[in-house]
Amino acid sequence: MSKEDEVMQFLSERVFDPVLRSPDASDSIKQGVRLTMIRMRRLNAVGMIKYYWSAIAGTERSPGFAAKMRAEGFTRFEEVIDDFRARFTDEWISS
Repeated sequence: MSKEDEVMQFLSERVFDPVLRSPDASDSIKQGVRLTMIRMRRLNAVGMIKYYWSAIAGTERSPGFAAKMRAEGFTRFEEVIDDFRARFTDEWISS
């Protein structure tokens, strides 16, 4: 499995898939998740990690999107921060 696949698998299992599989998720949340996945798949592993941290720090759209996800009861990037940080380290990138 490539490093890019590992990052996407981690985020898919914990953040993306629960939204996409939910019959209760709003169309705007599902659309936002799909767009995020498309953007991330265009990046290498380092870029994916930077994208994640940029979303945590707050891009133009990320705070509003994160608030919508929280309001609908879904796990956001912020909730998986500790596991993400522990798994996708500089050592992991260089291995």
